[in-house]
Amino acid sequence: MTDLSEIVRYADDLLQLAAIDDYPNALNGLQIENNGSVSKIGAAVDASAATFQMAAEHGIDLLVVHHGIFWPGLRPLTGAHFRALQAAFTHNLALYSAHLPLDFHATLGNNALLAAALGLGQTQPFLEVKGRALGVRAASTLRRDELLAKLEESLGGPVRCIGAGPMETKNVGIVTGGAGGEIYAAASEGVDTYITGEAPHWAAVAAEELGINLFLGGHYATETFGVKALAADLGERFKLPWEFLDHPTGL
Repeated sequence: MTDLSEIVRYADDLLQLAAIDDYPNALNGLQIENNGSVSKIGAAVDASAATFQMAAEHGIDLLVVHHGIFWPGLRPLTGAHFRALQAAFTHNLALYSAHLPLDFHATLGNNALLAAALGLGQTQPFLEVKGRALGVRAASTLRRDELLAKLEESLGGPVRCIGAGPMETKNVGIVTGGAGGEIYAAASEGVDTYITGEAPHWAAVAAEELGINLFLGGHYATETFGVKALAADLGERFKLPWEFLDHPTGL
């Protein structure tokens, strides 16, 4: 058993929560506390009734997520929302959420880890939002079809490719999650290939007009990296077992 407050203090400092301005409904940090002790850590992309139940079945008493329970905004504690929270309370499950801090992080972040999985080498900051670079960019010598194959292997599933840019890629930008709407900003920074999770319909048209490659790997799939890395780091630091709870949204 490890003290929950000790883990939270370490994670807050590791991810620099206090220094990062996030969306209000992200509410980064400890969102639900338990009885104060942790014996096993779980990692999931989303906090939900399903992942809470999975955590209970796997003996997890601290769940680390990328998307916490407050994204929909203020809601009464009724219906499905009540049932989800009831599952957490019943099974003594603590919940820790990290959104942008787990995108930005240089070693545990979704963007950095996806770039590493693709073998892109040294990265640079890419797309400044809220005073920080939202993603990473890197030089590339991969052909578009080679990059697509590597991306599908890294994400474990199909990737949508709008191949409107060069076949021989040279500058690749990555912003995991739902950043397809930033395609004009991405193009303005000189990338010829833009990788993200999902995009609005008009982004495909924009890719053609801008003459860049747009890869859509899925919001969920591109954001599995960070929570796994954070759980692994916490597990090693506090000598606790950890497990990834895979519950894809299909988006």
